[in-house]
Amino acid sequence: MDTMDSPIAVIGGTGRVGRLVTRQLLARGETVRVIGRSTQRARRHMPAQAQYFTADVRDPGTLRTPLHGCAAVVYAVEPGTDAAGPDSPESTLHGGVRHVLDVLGAALAGRHFVLVSQRHVTRRDHPMNAYGRMLDWRLAGEDAVRSSGLPYTVIRPGWLTDEPGHGVLHLEQGDVGDGFVARAHVADACVRALNSPAARGVTFEMRSETGPASGPVPWGELFAGLRADAPAGTRAVFA
Repeated sequence: MDTMDSPIAVIGGTGRVGRLVTRQLLARGETVRVIGRSTQRARRHMPAQAQYFTADVRDPGTLRTPLHGCAAVVYAVEPGTDAAGPDSPESTLHGGVRHVLDVLGAALAGRHFVLVSQRHVTRRDHPMNAYGRMLDWRLAGEDAVRSSGLPYTVIRPGWLTDEPGHGVLHLEQGDVGDGFVARAHVADACVRALNSPAARGVTFEMRSETGPASGPVPWGELFAGLRADAPAGTRAVFA
């Protein structure tokens, strides 16, 4: 699919990862629709070339106009941490994903959905799950994407940093281990996945080794080394 034929929606595009995704897509000549809740934040951070839409993933009615005709979606919503209610992970990481998928609908089958999740989602005893069951709801959002019938990529970064992407980047599967990764590398993975057949239907974790950069990231090689997820519902996903 040539994503330049239609806009790409970056949901959560005013967030720290979303802003980097937006800038990278614009640099590649794409038309980008940034979807977020804060007009003030958009004015502060969004390049003039980006189209901004005020919408809320918790309210599907606000999503229909900005998602209409989009070629692809990058979902990079920053979650709340409340135990319940509108600022809970359940609302943003599961309910929000489902609302976007419902609005996209079967009529847009073939559109690529890139979901930014996180490591440890299969480890319910991890301390991060104390924040509104964040890991449980991230995993539920992942499962909704995998069951949607849309081409997808699920990206699970390690601990995020704002440092430039140094060292050797690793893509892993199985949700084991730990590690740090630069937000810039996560954004790059989102953008590269949109036009990489090898990145479709896969779930993977990301981490970087410390040390000097070893040259350009070999995205084609890294994606080619990933195993495809098992069919939705089998629970044999590489997770």
